[in-house]
Amino acid sequence: MVIANIISYILVLLGALNWGLYGIFDFNLVGWIFQGPRSVGSIILYVIITLAALWLIISPIISGNGLRLKMRDKEEREEALENR
Repeated sequence: MVIANIISYILVLLGALNWGLYGIFDFNLVGWIFQGPRSVGSIILYVIITLAALWLIISPIISGNGLRLKMRDKEEREEALENR
């Protein structure tokens, strides 16, 4: 779950950066990378970013412990290794 949280944060930050660039400079970074804002690649990335944002909303509810980016203690790390 920690890895999913980190990946989701990176994707949501990419989405926020794209919105900031679009709002300030009228430049769509994702659209530029994929040669158009409605290209297949752009749409797929927008959907992935949306799913990452939804994950960040529901993951604290699922875990019951709030959002975590790292394991809290040594026992938790050992437990995660055992569950592999």
